[in-house]
Amino acid sequence: MSGLAKALDGAKLADAWGRRLVLALPFGWMSLFFLVPLLIVAAISLAEPRIGIPPYEPLWDWAGGGLPEFKGSLANFALLFSDDLYVSAFFQSLKIAGLSTLCCLLIGYPMALAIARAPESRRGPLLMLVILPFWTSFLIRVYAWMGILKDEGLLNLALQWLGVIQEPLVILNTDIAVYIGIVYSYLPYMILPLVGVLERQDPALLEAAADLGARPFKAFLAVTLPLSLPGIVAGSLLVFIPAVGEYVIPDLLGGGDTNMLGKALWDIFALNRDWPTASALAVALLGALVLPLALVQHLQRRMELAA
Repeated sequence: MSGLAKALDGAKLADAWGRRLVLALPFGWMSLFFLVPLLIVAAISLAEPRIGIPPYEPLWDWAGGGLPEFKGSLANFALLFSDDLYVSAFFQSLKIAGLSTLCCLLIGYPMALAIARAPESRRGPLLMLVILPFWTSFLIRVYAWMGILKDEGLLNLALQWLGVIQEPLVILNTDIAVYIGIVYSYLPYMILPLVGVLERQDPALLEAAADLGARPFKAFLAVTLPLSLPGIVAGSLLVFIPAVGEYVIPDLLGGGDTNMLGKALWDIFALNRDWPTASALAVALLGALVLPLALVQHLQRRMELAA
């Protein structure tokens, strides 16, 4: 009997160590490739810039012979909040990302609903059409929009041929072109989570609402829309977070007045070689995104518990 108990204890111990190992692998991966680089960037953000390699002063001064002196400061972060260039880039990035997310939601929700309500044999081809643009390079797709939106591009030629306009519209190198590029590029990230949520909804709920006298639109507002909130939140985060730090689309499709954080970050890092200020901007951007994300997840968890 004691041998059986020891064997059971050994099996439990091995099972516990196996679970720990399975959990340790992703945590180790995230620590190595996310947490450690983040700590390095955070450390550089506290340093002072200089001309040299690396282009920043060391954080610790070991010349005294005794305890090292910490030479870091928050001057780079203070510069971000005092310079109008960075402040305007921050708010313009939030505005463009927010409006682009809203446009993706307004366009993507009906598409996701149509895919989820389609016969099962058609859902696969429809989803394939949604993810088909991912088979082409992101940079090539943005360059294609430059050819579509320029003054002599396909859009202006089509509108002139139809008689809608007489003179070419100036779309390229404006904020409108940036909105078009972001919505086009990130629309699948909004559709796919919504499809996953909507196709799991029980059709009997809509039938029950119809039996109780609810019209289709009222049933949608009372049943379908509230149950699809997790997909709306997930899709909005998948669009908003990368759109805030987008660099390629504003640089290729936007004009000189389109000053987003991704573009400002590249200019500081690559052109000015001011690594400390660029690192401070990256850390501030991460903090501005993590706090709302944690709040949204907390509210979503409370909604799920209430449901």
